[in-house]
Amino acid sequence: MATQVATKYNVGGMLLDQPFKIRRLGHFGFNVADVEACRHFYSDLLGFRVSDARPNGMGYFMRFGGDHHALALFAKLREGEAAPNGRRYAAPDITINQITWQTQSLSEPVSAVDYFAERGIELQRTGRDGAGSNWATYFYDPDGHTNELYYGIEQIGWDGHSKPEQFRRPVREKVKLPVPSEFDEVQESLATTGVTPTAGHRHVETMPPIYEVGGIMLPRPFKIVKHGPVNIFVEDVERARDFYIENLGFSVTEESVWQGERCAFLRCNTEHHSLALFPRTWRERLGLSSHTTSMSFGIQVANYQQLKDAIRFLRENGVRVETELIPPDLYPGIDYSAHAFDPDGHCIQLYYYMEQVGWDGRVRPKSERRQVDPGNWPDTLEPLSDTFGGEPFLGPWG
Repeated sequence: MATQVATKYNVGGMLLDQPFKIRRLGHFGFNVADVEACRHFYSDLLGFRVSDARPNGMGYFMRFGGDHHALALFAKLREGEAAPNGRRYAAPDITINQITWQTQSLSEPVSAVDYFAERGIELQRTGRDGAGSNWATYFYDPDGHTNELYYGIEQIGWDGHSKPEQFRRPVREKVKLPVPSEFDEVQESLATTGVTPTAGHRHVETMPPIYEVGGIMLPRPFKIVKHGPVNIFVEDVERARDFYIENLGFSVTEESVWQGERCAFLRCNTEHHSLALFPRTWRERLGLSSHTTSMSFGIQVANYQQLKDAIRFLRENGVRVETELIPPDLYPGIDYSAHAFDPDGHCIQLYYYMEQVGWDGRVRPKSERRQVDPGNWPDTLEPLSDTFGGEPFLGPWG
């Protein structure tokens, strides 16, 4: 367990202001009105693979790599319907189901339970999830968005099967440490359940592999290699910014002013931002849906050529895709970008490049960034110093 030392916490031998260190955006979720239409958009068109399905068509867990899920789609509550297990949604326009942040050890989300309670931060639940088998602590930000700290999400390998339900061990209370390793749990399940490892869900691809993409035949002319950033609308940008900095350990990369109001871009690792905070008053000004506090959810493809091909592919399949809707000043650290819309009206930011922040914590000055004309996309680009920088995608594209 992390221990407090003179207002600091010992996290793996490092003294930090929180008893945990967020390493990256883990997964993200939407509550949607039309689950099947959104499944088609995110899976058939964007290329997320279904790793597990909720009963009675109530939702899907989806992935693009080895993590059990990077995206979750759940059925939106109907008017007057109670949230499950005593959970709440602070406002009807919060269609974000969860914003999830990965820590590196189990003791970190467990230590967060008391840490949040001491600070008056409202907890939703803690324990261990079923689908994904990750240990987690859920809590609310000042606007009512559900955030999650988690450790150890299930990894799906070359055979494409998720862990069988009989191997999972959900927990609905604060975890008592230590616990057995996942390897030992699986060994025990193999010996006692009689269920084979391939009994779990395996995605079935419905689109034919007709595109040659970097030497691989794929069903789409692009491959998702990363997800995020999460961009959200909040009532008070300063209040939200202080919450994520002081309680979760984010750093402010930069702030921008647009039409007299300020927004903030926050990072948890070397990417320019994993989270951005925007005033709610901007929703209508930007032409975005007023039914959600999600400004956009980011999806990175492998390169610039794939970004252009993705735009064309999505438009050919009837998706609304805009390249001039959002001013470039509202996505610093990203140069060429497009915004696509799912059947529920959620905005998805498509991009190929994210600026990387080095050891000194300084970002590239605006004068040295690529000058982008959203209405004029060249055939090719000159590389920047950090083009293809950051964490690479692990594993084959298909």
